[in-house]
Amino acid sequence: MNRRDFLQLGGTCAAHLGLFGGVRVSAMAQSASRPAHRVIVEQPWARIEQIVDGVWSIVSTPLSGGENAMRTFSNGGIIAGRSGVVVVEGFGSGDGARWAAEQARGLTGRRPTHVVLTHHHGDHSAGLLGYGDGSGAPIYVTTADTRDRLKSRSPLMAEILESAQLVGRTDATSFDLGGRRVTITPRAGHTTSDLTVAVDDPAVVFGGDLLWNRHFPNYVDAIPSVLSREVRSLSGARAMARVPGHGATFSGDDLVHYIGVLDAVEDAARKARAAGITASEAAKAFKLPAALGEWTMFSGNYYEVALRAWERELGAV
Repeated sequence: MNRRDFLQLGGTCAAHLGLFGGVRVSAMAQSASRPAHRVIVEQPWARIEQIVDGVWSIVSTPLSGGENAMRTFSNGGIIAGRSGVVVVEGFGSGDGARWAAEQARGLTGRRPTHVVLTHHHGDHSAGLLGYGDGSGAPIYVTTADTRDRLKSRSPLMAEILESAQLVGRTDATSFDLGGRRVTITPRAGHTTSDLTVAVDDPAVVFGGDLLWNRHFPNYVDAIPSVLSREVRSLSGARAMARVPGHGATFSGDDLVHYIGVLDAVEDAARKARAAGITASEAAKAFKLPAALGEWTMFSGNYYEVALRAWERELGAV
């Protein structure tokens, strides 16, 4: 899939990546993307880390550049039981999805039986067609809203998602892969319809783009107050491995710093509204507190996008 096709299908999320024009990545930001677990596969566009036995994260590394930088384009994961294998995300290209399916087969001995799509943005969904081959496509799991959005963009998406297993708006869905239970929870905040994928024991959660690490989040379709609430719901005291939609798997104070980023954006938005300043004007002066460390932006307008999302929710000045 080339850039034009990706933008037409995805249109949002990471589709504005400054990567297309070249992103300057500081040494600190690069160090923040270091693996949190043992790396078992590494390519220029992504690496696979083993979190626990039978559970792996796929960490996209598009800022490494090169002709295959867009191959995966988002994080995801592989979850295996005795009778089934889940791959989390459709990724940004068919090549990325095919690669993920091949890795699942190499690690588990079987192709994916299920693919969970966390939301409709193109960097998480454009590669879905890559999962189909002569041995049959997996069961696609997503929400009705995500399915309908993708069906409206592409006849091929409409065809492959026609029989998708849908997760309701309020009730979590669980299924047993054979000795390993996976729970898919409907949420919102990054978009109007997001999913998280959790392994019950040991505790691992794939947060989609509700979670970002050292990459400033894209608020283009966000409902900011809901985003903040949902992220906090994923921050309980229980020990848990958290895989974000972009950036390295959380470790140490990463989640605390991410919540700090969300709070800093909200604080700036509320102050701007109180002062009668537009989001566009406020974005020019906005800076993240130094204590939160460096956060790479995929596009130079992401501060304005974030403050505009709050402006939509709070009401324009």
